[in-house]
Amino acid sequence: MTPPVDPSLNRRKLRIALRKARERSGLSQREAAERVEWSQSKLIRVETGTVSVSVSDLRALLALYGVAEPDTVHELEEAARGSKGASWWSSYHDVVSPQFAQYLGYEGAARAVDTYHPIVVPGHLQTRAYAEALLAERGLAAERVRRVVDLRMERQQRMFGGPGRPTATFVLDEAAVRRQIGGRGAFRAQLEQVLDFAGRDEVTVRVLPFDAGAHYSTLGSFVLLRFSDDDDLLYLEHAAGSMTGGEDLELLAHYQECFQTLMERALDENASLDLINRVKQSL
Repeated sequence: MTPPVDPSLNRRKLRIALRKARERSGLSQREAAERVEWSQSKLIRVETGTVSVSVSDLRALLALYGVAEPDTVHELEEAARGSKGASWWSSYHDVVSPQFAQYLGYEGAARAVDTYHPIVVPGHLQTRAYAEALLAERGLAAERVRRVVDLRMERQQRMFGGPGRPTATFVLDEAAVRRQIGGRGAFRAQLEQVLDFAGRDEVTVRVLPFDAGAHYSTLGSFVLLRFSDDDDLLYLEHAAGSMTGGEDLELLAHYQECFQTLMERALDENASLDLINRVKQSL
């Protein structure tokens, strides 16, 4: 059974369509808000996808922007009806920060996800046992560990098991491939899962060897999200998490260039999987 479209994706569709329609009409956010007798902050929230949009509000904006093509109007009205309600991660509100919640909404809409981690296997690829062992060392309460791991497993299932799967490229540092987390058995199972994911058409796994040298993101992990209908986004994974896109093009460009450097210095796919398999066999 195909799961329903998450409300965040409908809000994103409306955000992009309404922003583009307003820009084509030549109106600023302030001018558009005044024409429909809204506060500017309400229009800003609609254009950032942080709130749902009622059908009546949508129709007011479409009329103002001169959008009248029946199929387009119908599609956007359906998106408005589907923009209400909680996103799938809302049930994990106790362990999801606002920044990460925003990131999850974007990740679900990305056509491509490029990830680098210098220390551990990225969360997208982790087994339950590996994730539990990793989090246990942070001194978290057992219930919080369970909740975070449940979130991680559901995110993984949605990313790799549902329709519209993104192209995913993972660059793992050799340290992540060799660091035994959770004991030999758990780590062996983790490497087996990485190899299983790497066998999928939409997934690429590369290993950055120890002799690759320094690069722009030597000390930190990051994710680049690419879209077919919007600008790329960068998510820096640290304690608070942070996301940047069009508001910091220079930083985004640095990390795009960094990922290209990582791909150039990493082992090719066959050599990468051979290394992972050899480490797994040694366990």
